[in-house]
Amino acid sequence: MTVADDQGRIYAGRSSAVRRADRRARFLHAGIEVIGGRGYAATSVADICAAAGLARSQFYSEFANREALLVDVYDLIQDDALAAVVAALDEQVDRDRRSLVVAAMTALVGSIGGDPRRARISYLEMLGVSDDVEQHRTRRRAQWVEFFENTLRSEVGSDFVPPGGYRLAATAFLGALTEIVSDWSRTAPPRPPIEQIVDTMVAVLAAFVPDLN
Repeated sequence: MTVADDQGRIYAGRSSAVRRADRRARFLHAGIEVIGGRGYAATSVADICAAAGLARSQFYSEFANREALLVDVYDLIQDDALAAVVAALDEQVDRDRRSLVVAAMTALVGSIGGDPRRARISYLEMLGVSDDVEQHRTRRRAQWVEFFENTLRSEVGSDFVPPGGYRLAATAFLGALTEIVSDWSRTAPPRPPIEQIVDTMVAVLAAFVPDLN
């Protein structure tokens, strides 16, 4: 039975809210596929719609323009990476610091660097688009710094303060991580295994945090 009311319509058992969420997800994943494959500058709204199998009017019901889609695709990638890191840390109960770092870095590198399209969007396609996009990227970067800073404080405690303080250590670590994963994701096969990238990041963090080697 089809039910319709002022709050939305149900077709084939799916409400308008569910159908809209599905359309949005299809556009976002099309964004990863197309922008991550050919680049933002070479991607049109028509390209996104074709990849998503949806109409142009449906695109504009979800996004103001291509730039808005790019930002939301970037956020999806960052949110997925953060969720992967948090889940990996939650699984490391009563483990030593090195094990925690290895688990977190393996999850992060795998989430972003494991898919060259996600890495390209994260580290290349967000650059030079507009002032608004750059401000958004800067805010998300600051959130990562805060996450790493809080995690370091929680794990190391107040008995030790890294050279320059926790925030500077977290900022330096994120900068190194970004460059290493970006370079690794662009390397033609055969690439070094993720384990080598993680070992490098452990070595970088060991300059700031004791008992990692």
